[in-house]
Amino acid sequence: QVLLVESGGGSVQAGGSLRLSCAAYGHTYCSNGMSWYRQAPGKEREFVSAIDSDASTTYADSVKGRFTISQDNAKSSVYLQMNSLKPEDTAVYYCKDTCGDWGQGTQVTVSS
Repeated sequence: QVLLVESGGGSVQAGGSLRLSCAAYGHTYCSNGMSWYRQAPGKEREFVSAIDSDASTTYADSVKGRFTISQDNAKSSVYLQMNSLKPEDTAVYYCKDTCGDWGQGTQVTVSS
């Protein structure tokens, strides 16, 4: 059984920064590649960023240049550094592993 626990969400003003963390407990092979998604009220869940087992990264166009994904050497945690936040970044952010497990989400609210 795998458990993903996100943390680091909060409320910030536009232009501010937050760092999200996702800790993985359980089968470590599921965390060789991790990704972040987000879901704003009334909208579908959307892809934000991913990091593969070879440390290559991908980003949604909407966050490229502002967000940075990283993973610790043990691959037990993945992080999302979010800079220059905008009100449209307001959403619940979820991490997902390669086995398809999801965390419970962490709320990010950006005020103008």
